[in-house]
Amino acid sequence: MDKTPKPLTLSEKLFLVRFRVDSTSHLAVNQEACKACADRACLTICPTEVYRWDGAASAVTVSYEGCLECGTCRIACAKGALTWRNPSGGFGVCYRFG
Repeated sequence: MDKTPKPLTLSEKLFLVRFRVDSTSHLAVNQEACKACADRACLTICPTEVYRWDGAASAVTVSYEGCLECGTCRIACAKGALTWRNPSGGFGVCYRFG
């Protein structure tokens, strides 16, 4: 009998992550810079889809509650429109099982 565990999908891995959500966001978006951005890499680079484009408002919305704090969005944003800081002490992502 093979006891090798099957690889987890991204959704299954994210299920193992716990978040302590602060009342204020640790992410901020310069909407004017986002409007001028053709790529909007932040919309596709984030593994938890923290950033979404709201066509009606012509703005990027931020759901900081599910942020993995990987910082990829800061690197991917060519316009420098994203301000990222660490969440307040005791808040943010808490990885389990390694």
